[in-house]
Amino acid sequence: MANQKAKGRKRPSMFEVANLAGVSHQTVSRVINHSPDVSDATRAKVLAAIDKLDYRPSNSARALASQRSRTIGLIAGGVNYFGPVSSITSIESIARQHGLFMSVMMVDETNCTQSDFEALCENFLQQSVDAFIFLTPTDAMFEAACKAQVSQPRVVVTSTHGALRADEALSSASETSRLAFTGIDQWGAVQEVARLLAMRGHRTALYMAGPSQWRDATTRLDSWRQAARSYRIRTAVVHSRTWQSREAYALMNHLIDERGMTGTALPSAVVTANDNQAVGAARALHEHGLRIPQDISLVGFDDIPTVDNMYPPLTTVRPRFADLGAATMRQVLALLDQGQPARFAVSRHGVGLIEADIVMRSSLGHASRLL
Repeated sequence: MANQKAKGRKRPSMFEVANLAGVSHQTVSRVINHSPDVSDATRAKVLAAIDKLDYRPSNSARALASQRSRTIGLIAGGVNYFGPVSSITSIESIARQHGLFMSVMMVDETNCTQSDFEALCENFLQQSVDAFIFLTPTDAMFEAACKAQVSQPRVVVTSTHGALRADEALSSASETSRLAFTGIDQWGAVQEVARLLAMRGHRTALYMAGPSQWRDATTRLDSWRQAARSYRIRTAVVHSRTWQSREAYALMNHLIDERGMTGTALPSAVVTANDNQAVGAARALHEHGLRIPQDISLVGFDDIPTVDNMYPPLTTVRPRFADLGAATMRQVLALLDQGQPARFAVSRHGVGLIEADIVMRSSLGHASRLL
């Protein structure tokens, strides 16, 4: 009976909150919208009134008053993988902290066309979103995001290298004054991996690249090639069509068997473009009786859950996804004139970059021989 009564009860208004707290309805609005222009004592009175009346602000009413929906449209690819999912989680968490709603649509990152992308944007425009965030792991998605015919502010989360660099994309982008790019400093992280290998005496290494249409894969491969030259590491590159461990396992098996038949020495280290590949490579090495790191060192990228419990635990790159989410939302808010833009220690090709950390574990050792 009490529940039925509650259901039939009229929803309390902002004016009722203001009357109970003894303040104006404008002051209640400032408290709801987290304005700093309210004293602590007044804020406490308003919050107590809100709690007593069980008041819930109407998002539609706030949108009418401010001419903003407080909704951000996020279009994301790569949601089957750790990196993109971690980025989405971080961005959504920061949005909630700022009282913003995140509306998310997933897309096939490989087969996404410009018309597909425009259709998704149109769906969001019908929701009156204030801004867009585009998570674009592949070249197809990145180009579509840059060319999207939207006037709202947009932040594109991407890698620095690919078929089209971020600075090159500006020439074809619409509304460039309301466009920003953020990402992880993958280039710098791979450079640091190569430096650590060289410091430990590694002069030969196999690099296992990711699928070529992924901008992460291109960025990491281009950086590796340059770093290998700089540190005089003789390197072979094998190309994987996927990020999956099973393909990495097959490629590693083939390489070991091929070199065994020809009598060619194996490299002293294997560097993979992601941790899934490292898992597959490790299995192949173990099955051939090769010890990690005594015979071959192994390094991955992403620091996915469980790689710290591999045998041996995997040395890898840990992107700062929480910092990426915070920086991306700061860029959105700045484009909406609600704060200062994020400051980046590193920027390449027009992309503001968040650092990544090398997590040292026992899979990386000293080279056991000079080859």
